[in-house]
Amino acid sequence: MVASAIFITDLTGKPLISRNYRGDIPLTSAIEKFATYLVEVEDDDKKPVFHVDGNGDVVVETEEVGSTGPGGETFVYVQHNNLYLCGVTCKNSNIALLVTFLYKLAAVFKDYFGTLEEESIRDNFVVIYELLDETMDHGLPQSLDSTILRSFITQEGNRMADDSKSKPPVALTNAVSWRAEGIKHKKNEIFLDVVEKLNLLVAANGTVLHSEINGAVKMKSFLSGMPELKLGLNDKLMFEATGRANQARSGKSVELEDIKFHQCVRLARFENDRTISFIPPDGEFDLMTYRLDTHVKPLIWVEAVVEPHRGSRIEYMIKTRSQFKSRSVANNVEIIIPVPPDVDSPSFKSSVGSVTYLPDKDAVVWTIKQFHGGREYLMRAHFGLPSISREEADGEHKGGSGGMDTSWKKPIAVKFEIPYFTVSGIQVRYLKIIERSGYQALPWVRYITANGDYQLRMA
Repeated sequence: MVASAIFITDLTGKPLISRNYRGDIPLTSAIEKFATYLVEVEDDDKKPVFHVDGNGDVVVETEEVGSTGPGGETFVYVQHNNLYLCGVTCKNSNIALLVTFLYKLAAVFKDYFGTLEEESIRDNFVVIYELLDETMDHGLPQSLDSTILRSFITQEGNRMADDSKSKPPVALTNAVSWRAEGIKHKKNEIFLDVVEKLNLLVAANGTVLHSEINGAVKMKSFLSGMPELKLGLNDKLMFEATGRANQARSGKSVELEDIKFHQCVRLARFENDRTISFIPPDGEFDLMTYRLDTHVKPLIWVEAVVEPHRGSRIEYMIKTRSQFKSRSVANNVEIIIPVPPDVDSPSFKSSVGSVTYLPDKDAVVWTIKQFHGGREYLMRAHFGLPSISREEADGEHKGGSGGMDTSWKKPIAVKFEIPYFTVSGIQVRYLKIIERSGYQALPWVRYITANGDYQLRMA
């Protein structure tokens, strides 16, 4: 990937700061072209990647690039709050890599300044120029790890120019750019969290329309030196690759999809024998994320019976049931039930937990602190209907049909968190820690399942 220049503008295209890395484009002209694109192109037609040919024509379809004139520049931009971060290139560059660089650059700025917006850019020109110089060299991306960058770019910028300070840190020049040398901790330990979020959509008749598990393996490392870690999961393809087909067929293995690793993982080793081997960064990071597109029965089932009494009131009967093993407990469960707008005189009766009416969200929230597996609970809600709703209930605004407007019947949403449980069945089989000094380290493993986009449609 080669980027000719990077610049940051406000939402109208007015430039705030820029850096021309290669000098192969007229930067002022490029910024003007970007501003013209923002003003003249309708919002619905704007695309994050567009090409401007040599005669100034904007081209958004890839097959048309070069057809209206020779040369030109390709613009790639992302929006963050009230700013655009834009990269421009006149080469056949890797656009996906350039988009990734812009998002990572925004994350670095946010880490340095707390928030990334127009005011924080204006207040930190000196530091931003230093960061632009260090994160890209002659159009090629360099280190974008804010932990490493902080070791030689301070926010004050008043540094002595002696030899020891002018040398780049080892982390920039060695193969392990995400970890500095000489790290020491009094107590060597590492924490590993397997966090899974369940996306679920259930039809009114109880059919599961969509179910998906998005998982992440999060780590917090407090290890001295330069340790080598090996993580073993009950990965079906790993069992097959190592000749343990019986274990792969036993049902106690999982087939992970769309795996995305932190840069510290040795991908060649993983592709060869599915071994996850890595030297971890110090502190907190996401080792890997994965997805399973598999059929999952609802962990928390909710049924709603709505009884509108003609022209006066509306009653709800909500029944919820936990469909996981009794030894597990769901914490901080919230069942969010939509109600018609402008109802009044709420009254509730529940077998467990507390119920709250939120008029600003047109919803009732049933909160259960601890929901044990294999349990079933009941809640009743009663509301009065205001005069306009009575007219609708009487059919006066519905052509005399006598039916209520049901547009408020959005799906019921459920929030929960179940510790020591994974819905996919993924397990950490081992976590080996090897370091030259031979110290003993304590690995801690925890499993959590939480809701993602978890919805059940009302009948």
